Amino acid sequence: MNSQNMEPQIVPPPKPLVKPPKLIVHGPVPEKEFRKAKGYSKGEIVEAGLTVDEARKLGIHVDERRKTVHEINVNRLKEWVEKVKSGEILPPPVKPKTVKIKPQRRRVFRGLTSAGKKIRGLRKLKLRTTHRYKWKRKQKERVLKKRHEAARAKGGH
Repeated sequence: MNSQNMEPQIVPPPKPLVKPPKLIVHGPVPEKEFRKAKGYSKGEIVEAGLTVDEARKLGIHVDERRKTVHEINVNRLKEWVEKVKSGEILPPPVKPKTVKIKPQRRRVFRGLTSAGKKIRGLRKLKLRTTHRYKWKRKQKERVLKKRHEAARAKGGH
């Protein structure tokens, strides 16, 4: 096949690399040079000549928590971006984000009925915040020999 007739292939961006932390426990055991990371840091993306939004649109993972800038990551990313811009390769298609919509809750939960307003505490307070009201209500409960929980029955028990 001729190189002119070949269509560009879809190639994902290279995996970012990070240095693992040194483990003192293992003593003189040689450590690994690099390991795969979850995404590129913002600094690496900016040095490669992209913005964070452009990188995400190209399918490049961005790790917001990382602050280190490794030269190996910048070089690998620059090479990949140059190939994409020249048309040698295509970036992978990016799936749009799915937004989960919660179902509409019932009238009571939204406080649109008198019971819902009572549960959510949206009724007018008036005297209910005063001590005198509280003491008067407790005295009434003592006379009727009710426990204080009996003022608002939950579930009809």
